[in-house]
Amino acid sequence: MKTLVVGVGGMTNGGKSTLSGSLHQQIPNSCIIAQDSYFKDESVVPEDNNGFKQYDTLDALHMDTMVSDVDLWRKDPESFLRQRGLNPEPTTPSDDKQVFVLIVEGFLIFNYRPLNEQIDKRYFMEIPYEVCKRRRSSRVYTPPDPPDYFDGYVWPMYLKNRQEMESMVSGIAYLDGLKPKEELLAAVCKDVYEGIERLREKD
Repeated sequence: MKTLVVGVGGMTNGGKSTLSGSLHQQIPNSCIIAQDSYFKDESVVPEDNNGFKQYDTLDALHMDTMVSDVDLWRKDPESFLRQRGLNPEPTTPSDDKQVFVLIVEGFLIFNYRPLNEQIDKRYFMEIPYEVCKRRRSSRVYTPPDPPDYFDGYVWPMYLKNRQEMESMVSGIAYLDGLKPKEELLAAVCKDVYEGIERLREKD
């Protein structure tokens, strides 16, 4: 069997989860690992000088655990799927053309080198500041965003993290999050399926 790791990164409320979920529905033998599942407990996340919790940093996440989970998937994708209640397509011992796809989704997936190095295809969802702020304000978080959190912390950290990402990572396809969801899904699916076919053609 062969494996392909697809990274869907991007800004907060940019459409990462929606695209990842749709990809998962379209691609057989796929599953998602979402970075939001690896946040540390709120009690250990430090505050900056303005009293804002510093969630938008790698230190706020159990990144070593996330990378370990990606390693577990790579070693045995079929068992990984079953453990999560997903049923892989049946295989035979001689079926070396089957490709398993892992969708890694999150806002800092390309900023953590040990994780980024495992990703084969990289997509980054982006939307304008005004749209991002409006979407963020309409969502309910636990704990809730304090007043001025978006302008005082979230957006400046996004710009900082993006600059860092662009300085260390190449081969990212930037996606316009304002485009219709169906159009984005079709474009990414086409690219992923081309990657799957290339893997199948390899000896």
